[in-house]
Amino acid sequence: MRKIWVLLIIAFFGMHFSHAQSLLKKIPDKLVVLTFDDAVLSHYTFVAPLLKKYKFGATFFVCEFSDPPFADKIKYMSWEQISKLDKMGFEIGNHTQHHTHVNKLDPQHFEDELTYIETKSKQYKINKPLVSFAYPGYDVAASAIPILKDKDYLFARAGGNRPYNPEKDHPYLIPSYTTYANNKAQIMDALQQAKDGKIVVLTIHGVPDDAHPWVTTPPELFEEYLKYLQDHQYKVLALRDLANFINVKEASEKIQPDYASVMNK
Repeated sequence: MRKIWVLLIIAFFGMHFSHAQSLLKKIPDKLVVLTFDDAVLSHYTFVAPLLKKYKFGATFFVCEFSDPPFADKIKYMSWEQISKLDKMGFEIGNHTQHHTHVNKLDPQHFEDELTYIETKSKQYKINKPLVSFAYPGYDVAASAIPILKDKDYLFARAGGNRPYNPEKDHPYLIPSYTTYANNKAQIMDALQQAKDGKIVVLTIHGVPDDAHPWVTTPPELFEEYLKYLQDHQYKVLALRDLANFINVKEASEKIQPDYASVMNK
C-alpha cells in the first residue's frame, strides 16, 4: 500500500512539474491578447490610434487579399502603413500572402506563402523578425507545424471560441474568440474567462471592415471593449509578448496538438 502511495505522489508531482516547464512564470488573471486580421485600412486609421490612447498592445496579421484585391487602398492598408504600425510598437504577424487556407496548401506552397510576407516585411524595414502566425479561416493542418518551427515562429493563432490554456494548448494552435457586430454578450462572457491560468485571445477584423462586412466590428462597440478592459484593469498585450510567460520550446515539444479544438464550426 505504501508503495502505491509513493508512486501516486511521484506521478502527481511529475505531472505538475511537466506542466510547470511550459511556463516561465505564472499567468496573471485578466490577461488579454488583441489580434487583428487581413490588413484592413481601419486598422491604421482608427484602431491603432485608439490602442495608443489606451496604451494597449496588439498584433496585426497581414496578408494580400485578392477578393477584393489588396490594391484597393480604400479597403486595405499599404505596406508603408503596415510599416508605420510596426514603428508605433505594434506586432506585425504573418497571415500568408493570399489568405489561403493552410489545409489547401502542400508544405512547399505554405512555406512560399509565409516567405512572401517575411520578405515584404524586410523590404519595408519592419523592425523584428516575424514570430506570430494566424491561420486563414482558422483552418489548421498538421503539416504546418514543422514548417512554423523550422522558420522560428513562436505562436500560431487559430479559432475555437475558447480561452487559451498554455499548459494544455500547443503554442502553434492557440484558440481565440472572434468579434462580430452581434456577439457582444459572447465576448463579454469570454473576458471573464481570463483567470486561473487562462488567457483570452480576441480575433478582430475591420473596425469597420469594408472589405468583408460580414466580419465587421462596429467602431463604437470596439471602443466599448477597450474602455471595459481599461476600467477593469486588464493587461492587454500582443501575441509575441506571451513569450515572457511561456516556455515555447518546452510547450511545443511536450503538448500534444489538438487540431479539432481550434477550428470554428
